[in-house]
Amino acid sequence: QVQLVESGGGLVQPGESLRLFCAAAGRILSLNRMGWYRQAPGKQRELVASMANGGVANYADSAKGRFIISRDNAKNTMSLQMNSLKPEDTAVYYCNYQNLIGDGGSYWGKGTLVTVSS
Repeated sequence: QVQLVESGGGLVQPGESLRLFCAAAGRILSLNRMGWYRQAPGKQRELVASMANGGVANYADSAKGRFIISRDNAKNTMSLQMNSLKPEDTAVYYCNYQNLIGDGGSYWGKGTLVTVSS
């Protein structure tokens, strides 16, 4: 089992920045991928960005050029730096951890709300 705790959400104005954090604890395997997903009201959950612990990042088109994902593998933490935020970025952001070996298990945090509004 892996437990994930997100933090850093809040209310910001369009054009501002926000940084989200995720801390993972539990049975962390040597090959894994962590990522950020978001779900806006009335919409499906979608990938924002992900990064395997080998360091290769993957971004949704909506996040490219504005968001930066990073990881500290030694501390099992992950962050998402979000710049130039838009109202359409408003959503609950979820941290995800997935094993790339072993049982391939996937785990979710409870989410943190990001609201972009003037």
